Amino acid sequence: MNRLQELRDLLTTFEKDFVKFYEKGNKSAGTRVRKHMNELKKKAQEIRKEIQEVKAKMTGDGEQKDSAGEKE
Repeated sequence: MNRLQELRDLLTTFEKDFVKFYEKGNKSAGTRVRKHMNELKKKAQEIRKEIQEVKAKMTGDGEQKDSAGEKE
């Protein structure tokens, strides 16, 4: 569950800028929110890749399969 905590911590660091932008109209905070969202996207991609690697190890043959069980 370490990855889940990483996401929670990341979102917590964004909170102040979200409030500044959406509630106070601070344009600079909006720029930071966009930057934070890019960081979140990168973290999500990293986790998605890790999940695929773990799933591939679980199948035993090292090949990735989609939800229908077909090779990708």
